[in-house]
Amino acid sequence: MSYELGQGTGPLRGVKVVEIAGIGPGPHACMILADLGADVIRVERPGGQVLSGGSHDLLNRGRPSVALDLKSPEAVQTMLDLVASADVLVEGMRPGVTERLGLGPDDCHARNPRLVYARMTGWGQTGPLAHAAGHDMNYIAITGALFGLGQDPSRPHFPTNLVGDFGGGSTYLVIGILAALLEARGSGRGQVVDGAIVDGTAHVNAMTTAFVGAGIFREERAANLLDGGAPYYDVYETSDGRHMSVGALEPQFFDALVTLLGVKETCPGQHELERYDEMRALFADTFRSRTQADWVELFEGTDACVAGIIPVTEAKDHPHLAARGTLVEHEGRLQPAPAPRFSRTEATLSTPPPDKAGRHTRDALAAWGVADVDGLLARGVAVQAD
Repeated sequence: MSYELGQGTGPLRGVKVVEIAGIGPGPHACMILADLGADVIRVERPGGQVLSGGSHDLLNRGRPSVALDLKSPEAVQTMLDLVASADVLVEGMRPGVTERLGLGPDDCHARNPRLVYARMTGWGQTGPLAHAAGHDMNYIAITGALFGLGQDPSRPHFPTNLVGDFGGGSTYLVIGILAALLEARGSGRGQVVDGAIVDGTAHVNAMTTAFVGAGIFREERAANLLDGGAPYYDVYETSDGRHMSVGALEPQFFDALVTLLGVKETCPGQHELERYDEMRALFADTFRSRTQADWVELFEGTDACVAGIIPVTEAKDHPHLAARGTLVEHEGRLQPAPAPRFSRTEATLSTPPPDKAGRHTRDALAAWGVADVDGLLARGVAVQAD
């Protein structure tokens, strides 16, 4: 390929990001930045990352892959050369690892005082667990978020790694990066962004924390307004074994729900808590009487706040998502379009995920102004994938 800087179309066009490759939330954050137009260069170990990589890995889309052996002092110097002209560095190693490599915040700020140094970890840079291993469910477990997830009173259920890695992790890292970039434009000084999944998850969970503090929340599953405790905010099975989501919270939406279900005359009042079991059974029996397609036809587009629950492979053809182009076919793969949307600087998808670590080493390093790329390759400091 021929790689050039400044080809992004979104509002971050011209922003330069160096990514030290990791897994999960770090790559997702860099995917967001690349989707929004930033020039991101992904630096991987030769041979690639465990649990990451390949042409199917959408988290690595939109940016070139460079393979550097960071055990080599010359590779570290090459990294610092990249940092010298960058706006952001993103890393997701355990605390202290980049410092030992010679790529810690002090090393990088010595080359580029304006650099935003973004660190993505689960536990954060400080605290008694900072150096321990962990994964999404561990991080959301200690914040109180996992305790209340699911409608099974006997045990919690985790929603894959959406809440921690991507909700409290990558999303908050990007927020931090953008805030620090904005501040650096005025001050001329960069800073370290400590993106900890535990912090972000606790912040995402602010409403529950507020409810607990106000004494209006029971720390039990399926016992509150938004966790399945209310029959009008729950999931119901249809006659064909599929499901409908019901979120009729406000009185006018509840009225639309019971009217369209045909149970308005027999349904208990919305706030008759002592009759919630009766209401839930009525809703369950009614939804089981017809197929999901029947209910979707009846409910979608109304104010009853009811929608069919469908898999990703069907979501792309949902009329609303199709009209918005929310999920698109690009480079032969189904993938989400960039989000959010912008009126002037529309973000568009660019290159597909690299099939191998180091696929773009030569061209990307040259485009970033690194000297003697051929020499780096010849000495094994950098690796160009076949």
